[in-house]
Amino acid sequence: MQALATLQRHILGCTQCPRLVEYRTRVAREKRRQYRQEDYWGRPLPSFGDPQARLLIIGLAPAAHGGNRTGRMFTGDQSGDWVYRTLHRFGFANQPTSRHRDDGLTLHDAYITAAARCVPPDNKPSGAELAACRPYLLRELELLHRVRIVVPLGKIAFDAYLAARRALGLPLPDARPRFAHAAVTPFPDGLLLVASYHPSRQNTQTGRLTQAMFAAIFARVREELDMDVPRPKPEDPSRHFAP
Repeated sequence: MQALATLQRHILGCTQCPRLVEYRTRVAREKRRQYRQEDYWGRPLPSFGDPQARLLIIGLAPAAHGGNRTGRMFTGDQSGDWVYRTLHRFGFANQPTSRHRDDGLTLHDAYITAAARCVPPDNKPSGAELAACRPYLLRELELLHRVRIVVPLGKIAFDAYLAARRALGLPLPDARPRFAHAAVTPFPDGLLLVASYHPSRQNTQTGRLTQAMFAAIFARVREELDMDVPRPKPEDPSRHFAP
């Protein structure tokens, strides 16, 4: 879709947040020792995936030595290992790993975006920085016409999606959705919000998020989308006969 591609090119040139511009550039210049020979991306990260996706995954922000190095969301770090292994298991990705942006990874029926497009210090974008990035998410929600299920990874992504719906004037439930792992919130327009803890080291190494818990999120998504596939209409036998 040309409009999505145009949006991603616009994101690449974004310099709205001075703190994030300085930090992403400094990380790309100083590098981590094990990646010293690599050229870091050091720019905002575009979203990517299937323009006809029914599943939208919202992350927090690029990792300093993951996406900020590789140039693709959830690529080159442990969180990405969890994400793509699970997406591959449930038929949303063509391969279970992602090491760099040209490794052949493609998504099917899924699209990945984030609340913030630049790596923030301590993985904590400010409220103002999230607000500055929000128009990109709003535009994606307008362009991704077939989204049926949204999976925000973590509370910040969860809140970012709700803020985007409010900004677009999309209907909200009577009771405000509350973030909890595996909480499912139906919206009046038929969309499902399926919340997940973020597969960060802080969550996975402490056992707060296990692989079984993470897989259960996408098993539910797969089940819902499989039920959502329209059944073919019965064939009209009269069309085989001349009037």
